[in-house]
Amino acid sequence: HVQLVESGGGSVQTGGSLRLSCAATGLTASMYSIGWFRQAPGKVREGVAIIANDGEITYADSVTDRFTISKENTRTKMTVYLQMSTLKAEDTAMYYCAASRRKRVVSNPPQTFDTWGQGTQVTVS
Repeated sequence: HVQLVESGGGSVQTGGSLRLSCAATGLTASMYSIGWFRQAPGKVREGVAIIANDGEITYADSVTDRFTISKENTRTKMTVYLQMSTLKAEDTAMYYCAASRRKRVVSNPPQTFDTWGQGTQVTVS
């Protein structure tokens, strides 16, 4: 079955950078849309960046030009990265990796994604 494991979160100063990783196993890379959501305390979960199963990449307006999503495939797993730069306090949130067997873009709601990781915390201060 599909498993997603995030890593790379932490605390960083305003203006700093972090790179998140999501190790994805049990899926065929070309068949899945995959990417990142985030949820801050008291707020709804929102899409950050998604790579669709046809290769289209979409970003939330709030992170365009600051965040970059990419993926790397090996024989046994796929790793999805989120390079975050020029971080702001409002980027503080739990970041989740999510995957769907259908084409998805960043505006698709969380409930349209089939599989989720456990999350990794990003704190910007």
